[in-house]
Amino acid sequence: MTRRSCAIYVVGTICAALLVVGIGLFVGQTFRTLMHNRLKKEIVLVEGSRVFESWKNPPPPVYMEFFFYNVTNVNEFLEGAKPQVKQIGPYTYREYRYKDNVSMVENDTLVSAYNTKSFVFLREKSVGDPAMDNITTVNIPAWAVMNKVKGSFWKSSMVSIWMNSFGTGLFTTRTVDELLWGYEDPLLTRISSTSPDVEKVFGLMYKKNGSNDGEFVYHTGVENYMDYGRVKTWKGQSQLTFWRTNQSNSINGSDGSAFHPLLSKNERIYIFTPDLCRSIYMDFEKDVEVKGIPAYRFTPPRSVLASKEENPANEGFCVTPEECLGTGLLKVSPCRKGAPVVASFPHFHLADEKFVAAIDGMSPQREHHQTFLDLNPTTGVIVRANKRAQVNILLNRISGFPKTRGLNETIFPVMFLNESVVIDDASAARVQKLLLIATVVPNFPLIFVGLGGIMLIVLIILLVRARDQRTSAEEDTSYSPVNDKEKDDPQNGTYIGLTPKGDPQT
Repeated sequence: MTRRSCAIYVVGTICAALLVVGIGLFVGQTFRTLMHNRLKKEIVLVEGSRVFESWKNPPPPVYMEFFFYNVTNVNEFLEGAKPQVKQIGPYTYREYRYKDNVSMVENDTLVSAYNTKSFVFLREKSVGDPAMDNITTVNIPAWAVMNKVKGSFWKSSMVSIWMNSFGTGLFTTRTVDELLWGYEDPLLTRISSTSPDVEKVFGLMYKKNGSNDGEFVYHTGVENYMDYGRVKTWKGQSQLTFWRTNQSNSINGSDGSAFHPLLSKNERIYIFTPDLCRSIYMDFEKDVEVKGIPAYRFTPPRSVLASKEENPANEGFCVTPEECLGTGLLKVSPCRKGAPVVASFPHFHLADEKFVAAIDGMSPQREHHQTFLDLNPTTGVIVRANKRAQVNILLNRISGFPKTRGLNETIFPVMFLNESVVIDDASAARVQKLLLIATVVPNFPLIFVGLGGIMLIVLIILLVRARDQRTSAEEDTSYSPVNDKEKDDPQNGTYIGLTPKGDPQT
């Protein structure tokens, strides 16, 4: 075997091996599987994992914006006119959140923690001074007390007398600070003197600055990556007790701070939120990109807060069969000590049009009032999120309280909040680095295919050259005329020059 033929054999063998191995690994997704298994092992809520510290102390800044609805025609509304409100805000606070009292349990398969939050006012991101700006809105303590005692003539009469003596109306004017963080209400103070369990102070965010929502126990994802961050129990309970069906009382999904890796567009994301006293779900909407990081946007569909007629699964959220308010609303009085509090999206986004039309000043816009989560599908990391919710009060006629006589049933908006976060630059850089590795490693077999392709080209060149040289050698060994005379010989046959034979005798 010549040196050239040996080279062709070696190159051909290497070429075939590289192509077979590369194509086999690529089609079999071997490296992709290895990379995904690595992600599943690293993205777990245990000490020393890639995500544990950022889960305990999230680095991206979170902002909480509060928008209030200032009522401009209180007297006319009490006489039966359509209410008019004007949106005022935002009053913006930097929200600091961290996991406190973190403990690993059941051999690192579960982790318990308290979600502590605190708020610091940001004047530069706000429209005014919350200590000075006044808002005229629904007197929530008064309506809560009236709803509590309705049906009892004696109690209703007593509360009505107290309200008149204190000058307590159905609406009140308070500063933003008072509405958010609390003020001592005279009616509640009077009631608390005989009912110690009643708080004297009322505020929409009262006792929520520097506090937590109770103990959460989460799955770490060690046993199953799909369980990463999923809530197992809240306040020691695996089921709620606020609603009428087991399905409605189920605690599903995470608390909104962690999501499992390797997300699919077809899956439904579940989130348990104590503020709504229930779990909600989100569906994929579209692909987005944040700071160069690809993400899936998940949003709650209309069916989440749909009426029982639109979505029969929501019947369990009706406080009573008669108190199903309609699409876009959730009465949360069972977990608000009986207060007639109704939750919705801002400006009644995704709600029935009648609720929008009932209030002069409502203008639902998807861009400004939609709740969404932008999640990187590979890591499950939140790259951007906006949680938006509105607090409303159910106003209607209540027997025993003459001041409510002229009212029609109205879902009255008080304020809405916008809790937002965008991944910080340092975290974005780490995610991009991880995504680069996650992209390169699964495509590593293509390197083999590429090298195999190069070797194939080399093999073709060697084969062509070998053929050319073989052709040249064959032409060198074939007959060629020795002189011009041979060419001009008209005879057939070969011209042979003969030398006369010499005389043997000479």
